[in-house]
Amino acid sequence: MNAPTRTAVTVNDRTYPWPNVPAIAICLDGCEPAYLEAAIADGLMPHLARIRAAGTDRLAHSVIPSFTNPNNLSIATGRPPSVHGICGNYLYEPETGQEVMMNDVRFLRAPTVFSAFQRAGAKVAIVTAKDKLRALLGAGLKHGEGGAICFSSERADETTLEANGIDNASAWLGRPVPEVYSADLSEFVFAAGVKILTERRPDVMYLTTTDYIQHKFAPEDAEAKAFYEMFDRYLGQLDALGAAIVVTADHGMKPKHNAAGEPNVIYVQDVLDEWLGKDAARVILPITDPYVVHHGALGAFATAYLPDGADRADIVKRLAALPELIAVLTREEAVAHYDLPADRIGDIVLISGENMTIGTSEHRHDLAALKEPLRSHGGLTEQEVPFIVNRVLPDLPGQPVLRNFDAFYFACTAAAS
Repeated sequence: MNAPTRTAVTVNDRTYPWPNVPAIAICLDGCEPAYLEAAIADGLMPHLARIRAAGTDRLAHSVIPSFTNPNNLSIATGRPPSVHGICGNYLYEPETGQEVMMNDVRFLRAPTVFSAFQRAGAKVAIVTAKDKLRALLGAGLKHGEGGAICFSSERADETTLEANGIDNASAWLGRPVPEVYSADLSEFVFAAGVKILTERRPDVMYLTTTDYIQHKFAPEDAEAKAFYEMFDRYLGQLDALGAAIVVTADHGMKPKHNAAGEPNVIYVQDVLDEWLGKDAARVILPITDPYVVHHGALGAFATAYLPDGADRADIVKRLAALPELIAVLTREEAVAHYDLPADRIGDIVLISGENMTIGTSEHRHDLAALKEPLRSHGGLTEQEVPFIVNRVLPDLPGQPVLRNFDAFYFACTAAAS
C-alpha cells in the first residue's frame, strides 16, 4: 500500500508546502547586510554571490526588539512575539517580582514549525550555537531513535539520543566543543548541518549561530570577513547537496560607541530615579543574557515599569525629548506597532538611535570585559536583515512586507517546487 501523499502542514494559521527536498533556514546571528557586501566585494563569498545572482536576493525586517530570542522564535513559529510570547532574552514578571531569563519553554505560547512538521511525519533537525535557545526551539519535539535532532554547539558533548536525538554530538562530528566566545561555536553549527544533511537528509532543518564576531568586529575588519568566508564554504556544500536554503538573520548590528571607542549609553534608570525617586520605576533590558562579555547588556531597546500614580504621558513626553532616544511608546502603542505581548512589556517602551544604547544605572553595568568598541542591536536601526534564497521565487515580496520569520514558509515553498 502506498504511503499517503503529504501536501502541506498548517501551524499558527499558516500553511507550509511539504518540501520535496530538504528545506533549510539559516539564521546568521547579527548579520548586518554590510557584512555580506564587504566579504563579497573581496571575493570571499563566491557561493553566496552565485546564489544571490541565480536565486532570490531581498532584504527583510526582523521583529522588534531586534534581539536573539524574539527573532529566533519568530522564525521557528512563523509569527511575531504577540503570538509566540517571546519578547526578549530577559523579562520582569510582575506577579513574582522577579527578573528572569526567557529560556524556559513555559514562556512559549505557540507551537513551532518543527513540532508541526514532525507530527506530520517529517524528519527534523535543529542545531543552535548557544544552548539558551535549544529548549525553546526544541519545544514539542520527540527525540530517540529516528526522532528529531536538536542540540547546541555549546553543549555538544552532553547530548543524548533520548534528549537530543544524537549521542555525544561532539564525538559524532569529530570536533571538540568550541569556546563560547569564538567563531568556532558557529562553525560547529555549519559543520554539523552538512553532516546531518549528508547522513540523515532531514525534511526541515534550522541552523542558527552566535553573533560574537559581529559584536566585536565591523564589516570591513579581517576577522569578520574570515567568518563569512568560512560560512560560504559550508553554504556551498549545503547547496551542492540539493537543499532549498533561505539565509537570513535575527537582527543587524551597529557601532554604539564614540570617537574615543567608549560606549554610547543613556542610563534610563538613573534618569527615572532623578525624576521619580530611587528605584520607584524599574527599567528592564531585554538584551540581557548569560553571554554579556561582548555587549555588556547594552542594547537599543528597553522597557520600564512605572510606579502607581505616575503620570505616564508626562514621562513619555520627557523621555521622548531626550536626543539619545528615537522612539518612546506607551505599552498600547508598542503592542500595536511591534506586535508585542502586552503582559510581558512594561508601561513604556524605549528605543535608542543608531549609535546609542540604553542602560539601567551606570553602576550596574560592568563594561570591563568589553575589549573592542561596543557594537550592539535591539532597535529599529538593526531591523534590516538579508533574505536570500537559493531558488528563484519571483513572487517573494520586498521589504517591509517580507519578514525574517517568513524564512521557513519560503524555504518550504522553494523545496516544494
